[in-house]
Amino acid sequence: MKKLALGMVGLAAVATLAACGNGKSATNQVDKVKKAGVLKVALSPDYPPFEFQIIKDGKNTVVGSDVDLANAIGKKLGVKVKIESMDFNNVLASLNTGKADIAISGISKEPSREKSVNFSDVYYTASNYLVVKKSDLSKYRSVDDFKGKKVAAQKGSTQEGIVTSQFKGATEIALPQIGDEINEVKGGQVQGAVIENLIAKSYVAANSDLAIANVDVKTPKDSYGSAVALPKGSDELTKVVNSVIKEELKNGQINKDIQKNYTLSENNK
Repeated sequence: MKKLALGMVGLAAVATLAACGNGKSATNQVDKVKKAGVLKVALSPDYPPFEFQIIKDGKNTVVGSDVDLANAIGKKLGVKVKIESMDFNNVLASLNTGKADIAISGISKEPSREKSVNFSDVYYTASNYLVVKKSDLSKYRSVDDFKGKKVAAQKGSTQEGIVTSQFKGATEIALPQIGDEINEVKGGQVQGAVIENLIAKSYVAANSDLAIANVDVKTPKDSYGSAVALPKGSDELTKVVNSVIKEELKNGQINKDIQKNYTLSENNK
């Protein structure tokens, strides 16, 4: 649910690229991936516990429950997985430039996007919290308390829409990375940041000067949950991805991976 809105220019660009693509090659995406022996996965690694970075064996490594799901898809296909890290604004576009075979980065399954990409079944849904300075906690009891204030959200995300629709009279500040939002709150440049619940808890646990405000941030009715995005027309690959998601939801593996990576992200701060 972290990621909903993509700018109209970006959507138009993705749609144009999709229209220029070869439908046959898109449909045969499974064959293409198997022939290459590699599944290229686009994500924005700033979203613990779903995708984040740690130092492992002396190297900067991208991990998270979305990475675990990507690895499960790669195993199903019998190929290696290559993570392509980028800002979220570029994640969907990468599918139609050939930089990635799938995008798995907490992407909201928003209907308007289906004109440009395929979507898997939803594998996760979540709510949102408002992060503020702990010293300001008593100041904020409702969204009305933010009139005339600045509230941050990640650019290209569901949270942008939440701020503009629910925080009337506040100024929405769109930032490229969640870490930027946290720094802006800590520095006082913005008075709050709307962040998905598990990610908000993770950052607050790592920053003793921050807190989750007792403010009701409503989940939008058109919040569609997180899904894997694929190039438009890649129906066979979508079926493979859905089979993995179905199995991992049935046996509880996705929830286990989320909790495992939440603990990992906490221990690495």
